[in-house]
Amino acid sequence: MSRRASVLFVCLGNICRSPTAEGVFRKLVEQAGLQEHIHIDSCGTSNWHIGKGPDPRSLEAAGKRDVDISMLKARQFTEGDLDTFDYVVVMDRQNLADVKDIWHQNGGTKPTLFLEYGRSDLAEVPDPYFGGENGFEQVLDLIEDAGEGLLRNIQERMA
Repeated sequence: MSRRASVLFVCLGNICRSPTAEGVFRKLVEQAGLQEHIHIDSCGTSNWHIGKGPDPRSLEAAGKRDVDISMLKARQFTEGDLDTFDYVVVMDRQNLADVKDIWHQNGGTKPTLFLEYGRSDLAEVPDPYFGGENGFEQVLDLIEDAGEGLLRNIQERMA
């Protein structure tokens, strides 16, 4: 497999959902032996947490599933991301609308909702920030499922 792919996960603050998705997807890619072929990153549409690490609750929940996201630092989405990444995968409709506003003006990779790749009946990965621990576990379940579907999609396109 000589082709490469790049994936960007997007949420609001880049401290809960998108870094969790980056970490989970990185693990799935490594398990498939494709780490040399798939570049993975995450960001947020807001600038509230730039340079900060993931929320401690995200760190703990991910760690329970052997996913280390401690090295990640929040960054803000830029219009250049639409030209850089093959997949721009967004966690919820509001952030999708924000990214699509930029996409409509500048073109590039069309952003999609992450859960379109999964089997869940939900359309959005809910923001666990203001909820309890169960919210972070639900986010991980949704991300693992959609991540497997996204990886299958990439593998099919790279074949």
